[in-house]
Amino acid sequence: MTERGFDAEAIEGAKSQYDVRADGRLVFSKQSEGRFPEHDEILSALRA
Repeated sequence: MTERGFDAEAIEGAKSQYDVRADGRLVFSKQSEGRFPEHDEILSALRA
């Protein structure tokens, strides 16, 4: 998926795991936050 200049793909992880990584850095972790991210929250993290 490409949006606003970012390429994204889903990679299967461990059960209940939902991490978002960009250039090797963790930008969101469901395990740490206790919830799924909002769309704009991920886009903001990718721009940082």
